[in-house]
Amino acid sequence: MLKGIPALLPPELLKILAEMGHGDEIVIADANFPAASVAQRLVRCDGAPACPLLEAVLTLLPLDQYTQCAAVLMDVVEGDDAVPVIWDDYQAIIARQEETNVEWMERFAFYERARQAYAVVITGETAQYANIILKKGVIAPGKGLPE
Repeated sequence: MLKGIPALLPPELLKILAEMGHGDEIVIADANFPAASVAQRLVRCDGAPACPLLEAVLTLLPLDQYTQCAAVLMDVVEGDDAVPVIWDDYQAIIARQEETNVEWMERFAFYERARQAYAVVITGETAQYANIILKKGVIAPGKGLPE
């Protein structure tokens, strides 16, 4: 057991977060996302809801400050009347941890970008359109690393 590490993060995910470099991307996906067919590296967190997992990841993962949007959400498919209420939660979680804008991406473009991601984390989240891509940044001196 380690101090300061959110218990929700499995060892495999901690390893992946540590391996990622500046500009690498990670997908936190809902339970309906085709994670196994998209992922280069797949981490299963089937029992975890997406919001607590996103919050736990962001306690460790700095977002890229050199890009306008370091977080990307899957947009609602044209003609679908879904209202993704989880987006507000995601934006609030991100705002508490980091300063970045969020952008939306069409479903199939999102899948293509997810194929390039360093890893995909599948959750047990059942909310619609609860998929998010995060771009890793750097830790500035004095912001988490010893100088």
